[in-house]
This record gives sequence, structure tokens and C-alpha cells, in this order.
Amino acid sequence: MNRKILFNTFAILIAALLLSSSGCNEPITPEPPPETKDPDYFAKVFLRREYMDVYYYWYKDVKAANAKLDPLKYDIYEFYDEMLYMKDRWSWMTDKESYLKSEEGTVTGTYGATLKQPVKYFGDYDVKVRFVYPGSPFDKEGVTRGWTLTAVGGTATMDLIRAGKFNEEYNKSPQKFTFTDVEGNSHTFTATAATTLSTRSVLMSKVFTGEDFEGLTSPVGYMLYLTFNANMLDDIDNAMQLFREAGVKHLILDLRYNGGGDGRASQRIVDYVAPKSAIGETYVIRKHNDLLASQDKYSKVEGIAGSLELDALYFITTKSSASASEMVLNGLEPLMNVRHVGDTTYGKPNGMYVLMYPGEDADYTRYNKGDYSNLKWVFLPICFYNQNKDFRDIPDGGIVPANYRPDDLYHDFGPSEDNIKACLTHIASGTYPPLPAKKTKAVTKTSKERLVKIALTEEETNPKYGSYTIPWKNR
Repeated sequence: MNRKILFNTFAILIAALLLSSSGCNEPITPEPPPETKDPDYFAKVFLRREYMDVYYYWYKDVKAANAKLDPLKYDIYEFYDEMLYMKDRWSWMTDKESYLKSEEGTVTGTYGATLKQPVKYFGDYDVKVRFVYPGSPFDKEGVTRGWTLTAVGGTATMDLIRAGKFNEEYNKSPQKFTFTDVEGNSHTFTATAATTLSTRSVLMSKVFTGEDFEGLTSPVGYMLYLTFNANMLDDIDNAMQLFREAGVKHLILDLRYNGGGDGRASQRIVDYVAPKSAIGETYVIRKHNDLLASQDKYSKVEGIAGSLELDALYFITTKSSASASEMVLNGLEPLMNVRHVGDTTYGKPNGMYVLMYPGEDADYTRYNKGDYSNLKWVFLPICFYNQNKDFRDIPDGGIVPANYRPDDLYHDFGPSEDNIKACLTHIASGTYPPLPAKKTKAVTKTSKERLVKIALTEEETNPKYGSYTIPWKNR
């Protein structure tokens, strides 16, 4: 029986193209679970037969082995991981509650900052603030990018790291923190973690002029974009309106902490920044497995009212730039004057669909109306690969910038921050400035102590970092 494609207009999704069971999949007629009464038995069977045997990009490589897996030997997370292809470091799953929170753009139990040690280039093991969410507990205390976290709960940060207690102490609430700002001043305060914190996709949108940076002869737009979230398309529209009204001819798109997101948001940005000459041109090709080859899609630049007429587009990236970020960069390079500054990107050349359980037609009809009461599990397997119009893939090792620069964690976002400064310098003079000088190590390695680096960011702690989903339209 042929099943219709279903599209959830509420979430970043979607979702499920339920193929004919004839020829590629047997109808689901699982045996009743044994007396163990595994509550997820039917979910596992459905996942394997309806999702992984059809949508998964590498289904041919794993189908035979997956058929032999005993659902009763694993919990559902373990069962899902067992079914993944050995090269797959991206597919993941989650539960209803976690998924809906991410869709709402909310985080829980947070002080509102992301942290990083600038070890790679500067040899500095100090814990630095990468960015702070507006309205968060740290933001209310005046904490900004570039500050150093020197103590937590009255104990020196490096002492906690060496003892393996940093995360434990940092996540306590309330907690006392000591920071050193970019000018060397110390700040100590007690903060309570936010129960919930709403986040925005555009952390900053600004226009730089000759008053901000010497040598600029025309306004330059700057947008720090954290996630391609379709629920926040208004953020994109508002930023682009600002740039259009200012008459910007150069735009700096800062994606250094953008781990991906929804295809509708990336399409919106492409339509705003691509030149009129590119309208109708392909910017990304999505290639599926042979079962879904008919769904291969050539996404084209559609254009949009109020689009910018740019002379050049500058991308700033780091290893935290993944998935949809890489797709936009890779897709626009053949279509316009693109400049790439920063560090090599994460390397996620593919995308996933958001597949839900329960996932029969009736269930997706409910989800399409925003009713998630029946939802239990959400699966995001890799379902396609991305190429640009020249059929160039995103390398697994990431996209290498033409002008390498380490992430400058010693300055707040603005003309003094090295990556932004490099873009502005190139716009003003046609050349990039030299790299910043390496800093003195914050901690000296001796025979009695060893330097300890901690994983503080999502791309370091989550091997499946970088998600990208695209919506399916009703057909």
C-alpha cells in the first residue's frame, strides 16, 4: 500500500516518506514480545523495518546484520546505535521531551554561556567564554565573550579540572563564580541557573562603518548566526532588513558556532544573499539511497523580496561550524564572490530526516496538527548527502578556509576580534592582516603537574554533533 508523504509545519521537520511495502519492505507483523514485556519492543521493530531498512543512506550495508539483532538484548538507544553503519558518526535519536525543547529553542538548567580553552593555537588552558545568551544569568552579571572563568565555588578552575570535578561544580545551582574580564579586572558573584532559557538564532546583527573601522568606505553587515532554526526565520528577516536599509555591499556571516539545523532557514539566507544572476541556479543537490532516488532534489536559489546586492560574502567558521553551515558555504561558492576566514569546519557532508514513533499515517496526521501527545521517540538517521552545483561534496574532514585564523577568545565580538577584524581589513584594503601573536601558556607544565584539557563544547562531547534536517512538502 502506498503511503503519503507527511509534513509537520510546526517543527523543523520533517519527516516521513512512507514507501510502498511492496518490493522493499515487509508489512509490520511483529510477534508479540515475550513475557519480559519490553515497552519498546514494537518501537524497535518499527524502527528497523519502516525506517532503517528504507530511509537510512547505508541501508544496504547494514540490513542483513540488523535483521539478526535481537531487540530484547538492548534498550532502544543501544539498539539504534547497533544498527548504524560503522562510518556513521552523525545519526542520533532522542525522546519526546528533549526534542520538543530543542524545537522551542529553550535550554534548561543553564547559566547561559558556552566555554572553551584556546589550547589549539595559543597553548592557553584557561577557560574562556565563547558567547553568552542574552537574558541569561551570566548576561545579567555582565559576563561577555573573552572573560576568563578563574574559580568556581571558591576553588581555582584548573584545580577543579585536574581533580575531574569541574563539570560537577560548574553545574551546581546556586553557585559562586569568579571571572576575569578582558581588561584584567576580577568579578565574583553568586548566580542561580535558569530553569528555562529561550535562545535566539541570531545572536548579533550589526552594521560597521568607517567610524567603527578605519578604511571602510561603505557599510558592512555582520550577522552572528547560531542555528538554522526554522522557528526563528523572523530573526533572519529582521537582520536582512537592517542590512538592506543600510545599503551594505559586503556581509560577514559568522557561523563559527553554528552546528546546523533546518533547511528552510538555510534556504532563506541563500535567497537573501545570492546575487540576482544566481536565481534559478542550483545551490545544493541532495542524493539519497537507491530506494529514495526519486526524491533526489536540486534545491535552487529562489530569490526573495528585499534581497541584498552584495559585492562579496565573508564566512567565518570554526570546527564548530557543521552541517547546514557547511552546506550554505559549499553551495554559494560557485554562485558568488565568497571569502572564507577562520578555522576548518566540522565536516558533516550529509543530512537527516526527523522520523517519529509512533509513525503510522494516523500518527503523522496528528503531528502535522501540532498534537504530540502520542509521540514517544524521535530518530534522525542520515538519509542523504549534499553536493553543490559543481557536484562537489563537503569533505569529511571539513572545509578548509582560504585564510586560516584561530578563534580569538580574548576579545568580544566586534572590530577588535581577530576574525571580524580580518574580514574588515580585507574589505578595506584587499589584504588580510597577519595572525595574532601566540599567548603565553596560562599553566606551566612541570614534572609535578600535567596540563589537563577538558571537553567543554558540544562538538567535543557529542560525536553526533551537527544536525541538519529539511522539510518534506505534501505531494
